[in-house]
Amino acid sequence: MAAEQRREQLLDAALRVIVEQGYAKVSIEAIARTAGVTRPVVYDHFSDLGALLHALIDREENYALEQLAHMLPGDPERDHPAEVIAGSVRHFLDAVAGRPATWTLILLPLEGTPELVRQHVRTNRANILAQMEDVVRWAIERSEGTGGIDVELAARAILGLAEDAGRMVLRDPEHYSPDRYEQFVHWVMKLLWRR
Repeated sequence: MAAEQRREQLLDAALRVIVEQGYAKVSIEAIARTAGVTRPVVYDHFSDLGALLHALIDREENYALEQLAHMLPGDPERDHPAEVIAGSVRHFLDAVAGRPATWTLILLPLEGTPELVRQHVRTNRANILAQMEDVVRWAIERSEGTGGIDVELAARAILGLAEDAGRMVLRDPEHYSPDRYEQFVHWVMKLLWRR
């Protein structure tokens, strides 16, 4: 197997161990066993478990950020804020359903995760929260009767609900589908934001 293919195989094996057994069970031995190789093969590509986890987090973070880059429409001006926000939630949940292992890694509770993971998740949540605040400001400017809405709290509420929705889509995608959440968010947003 080519070096790059082997590296990806080992990262996939690490992701599988984390998703199926949690961070507490991830080790070079567990990754090697899952990949069907010996420990020295893992060490041929990664100096230690920390380097492997760092590479895994970087890879999955890139996948997730690439998906999130397409979350907001290119030209939201033509749509009602309810459609924009509901559509954004739908795109996020479709991303979660499309790469469940990646999003399980990201949406796992932060307790018990390595500090490296916590740092990445905190940084990305802060960036997404800032983007969501911009969306809320834009929606307020386009709507009547929303001047009293606290932008930061509204953005935090939307982000928190979206993350919880993502966890539910991962746990029970049949019952908690992206379509169901999109309809709900659209209904709630229509109540808040009138033209």
